[in-house]
Amino acid sequence: MSAMRLISALAGVLLLPLTIASILRTLVVPRGLYSSLVQRLWRTVRALLHACAAPFGTYRAHDRAQAWLAPLVLVGMLFCWLLSLLASFTLLLYADSGLSWSVSLREAGSSLFTLGFASGDRLRLSALDFLAAVSGPVVIALQIAYLPTLYGSYNRREVEVTLLQSRAGEPAWGPELLARQSLVDTETALPQLYRDWERLAAELGESHSNYPVLISFRSPQPYRSWIVGLIAVMDAAAIQLAVSPRNAPPEARLVLRAGFTALRDIARVVRIDYDPDPEPNSPLRLTYAEFDAAVSMITAAGFATERPTVLAWPHFQGWRVNYESIAYQLARRSDAVPALWTGPRDFPASPIPPRRPADRRPGVQA
Repeated sequence: MSAMRLISALAGVLLLPLTIASILRTLVVPRGLYSSLVQRLWRTVRALLHACAAPFGTYRAHDRAQAWLAPLVLVGMLFCWLLSLLASFTLLLYADSGLSWSVSLREAGSSLFTLGFASGDRLRLSALDFLAAVSGPVVIALQIAYLPTLYGSYNRREVEVTLLQSRAGEPAWGPELLARQSLVDTETALPQLYRDWERLAAELGESHSNYPVLISFRSPQPYRSWIVGLIAVMDAAAIQLAVSPRNAPPEARLVLRAGFTALRDIARVVRIDYDPDPEPNSPLRLTYAEFDAAVSMITAAGFATERPTVLAWPHFQGWRVNYESIAYQLARRSDAVPALWTGPRDFPASPIPPRRPADRRPGVQA
């Protein structure tokens, strides 16, 4: 065997298992495994979409552009895998059969994409031809089977995000959630809301760590977002535990625990660094002045408090330090709507406060 054919054989033997491993870890193995292909593809497509939206300079432009991110990543994954398989079998056929490069490429493409013809330079098919013929349809079938799983998780997520809109505003904000419950006298609904989001957080931790592309699937409405909604519910629970500990339901603690556990599961897969055991008095990006203003707002709405703000702040800080850094990173990476208390974005944007509907009751001035 010539040196060139030997090098081709080694390259093909190395590239083929790497490609198969990438396919299996992404589409088959039910565990959050890091895929360098998916991450590089995500970064490249996201940067291109940012560049397309940048001249318009608005959040709505970025939202419209980033809506294409997840679909393009899915198509790009399939294209990269098929291209890699084509290159692998071309290298192996060139090394094994003695065909020229062009004929090896045609032979590999014919088998991989089941075109129904083979090279006339060989009278007998080899095991490589049959392996290539199996690989193409299997990869496409796995990708097709992958989509119902993604969209099933996406639909369940978006139902809860949509239900939150009437409770926490759009975009969602934790203090707004508590204020609205006080304004319409529905504080008794908070425990059930926390239970629903505790279950959703558990599902987010499982689905979005096993299938990280779900992080980039945007809500149908531009001012809704799964990560913004989760931050809002966790902030509401943390505020309630901080300012009104005796009246806070036990579900508030449970949703906080489920929420930051889910965020940490996702962070490990996408390689976001975090402190697994932060000190309760570690500094926050959120300031005391912002917290004080929010507590004043919910108090004015009729929310009952048991602690003064200055004493409640350390308790709120002790809860939020468990999830703030990861939540901000995920909100930034997913280009979520720039809601209050969700951190900066990779595009110019000012925080958007939730829009509260006017009170239309008879005899009440709008």
